[in-house]
Amino acid sequence: MKVQALVALKADFPLSALLQITGLARSTFFYHQARLQAPDPREALKTKVREIFEKNHGRYGHRRIHIELVKQGWTIAKKTVLKLMHAMRLVCKVRRKKRYSSYRGDQGKVAPNVLNREFEADGPNRKWVTDVTEFRVGDRKLYLSPVMDLFDRQIISHTISSSPNLELTNTSLREALSRLDHGQQPLVHSDQGFQYQHVSWRSLLKSAGAVQSMSRKANCYDNAVMENFFGHLKEELFHRVRFLSADALTTALHEYICWYNNERISTKLKGLSPVQYRAQALAA
Repeated sequence: MKVQALVALKADFPLSALLQITGLARSTFFYHQARLQAPDPREALKTKVREIFEKNHGRYGHRRIHIELVKQGWTIAKKTVLKLMHAMRLVCKVRRKKRYSSYRGDQGKVAPNVLNREFEADGPNRKWVTDVTEFRVGDRKLYLSPVMDLFDRQIISHTISSSPNLELTNTSLREALSRLDHGQQPLVHSDQGFQYQHVSWRSLLKSAGAVQSMSRKANCYDNAVMENFFGHLKEELFHRVRFLSADALTTALHEYICWYNNERISTKLKGLSPVQYRAQALAA
């Protein structure tokens, strides 16, 4: 710090006087001045780290940035990436927990917890999870109902509405079911929200030959993968931007899910995005 101050002041004051005041030896000053003026050996790496961080809207922490760097041929430790990000003040914020609950008691039929926290699937369209989350924009609320395939954590359908009604959840389920190939009959897991207890939801599942599964009452860990998705979405999008209208948020949610499916890499998917992972698995 002393050398930096002297470099800034020496144009206006005699160097000898500055050295005397600070107690620095002349040789020490020139040595550190040369180091300060030398090219940064990590400049190219820093540029690449910032490029990856900004390309992904500031949503990547050091682990995902490390994966991208390795993909591009860099040989570097995760801790080094973390230190560089700290030095560059590139911060991926920690998620805040707040969840919407649609539980209203017994409104219909409650299904058993068939999924039983077995969140891995060995093929597409074998295990799906779904839920509803709430957003507030001014005095308005929006609700998102996605359906996720546990094979690659891809959001295969989603609907957005100003009301957490039956049409919201049923529409996302119908869209997901329409993508099934002949003979595919997924397990579909949700919480015990009134929408999932309703006869209309159960009828859609029955018509497709799908199996219904529900989390135990007031146990969010039984649907942890979907809760995790909501946490990432809110921290990476909703808590970073002040949305001025529900329409603006709706557009941003559609764009985020497209980015999440096609570009956002996952450490659980070998550093690939959901779409990339599925394509690679089906091509093998």
